[in-house]
Amino acid sequence: MKTNIVHHIAQLANIPVTGDEEETLAIAFDETLEVVEKLKEVDVTGVQPTHQVTGLMNVLRDDIVDASRMFTQEEALANAKATYNGYFVVNQIIEQE
Repeated sequence: MKTNIVHHIAQLANIPVTGDEEETLAIAFDETLEVVEKLKEVDVTGVQPTHQVTGLMNVLRDDIVDASRMFTQEEALANAKATYNGYFVVNQIIEQE
């Protein structure tokens, strides 16, 4: 049953997985879920949530549009192999069985 879930996930991710790999991954997923269940049992009463432990701060900047660095639509499409009505045209990559 669990190998069916691994097989389904592998299909969704488009990752080839052998039967032996499905077995190994199913066991590893079970072990991971067991650890998560053990972590849920830990008493964290009075412990402040921790989102970042290094003390470093994110460096952010204002999101300002610099029109002098922007391409026109024609410039952006200039080297495209195929376009249609001002858009890039690419081959479909979604496969279904």
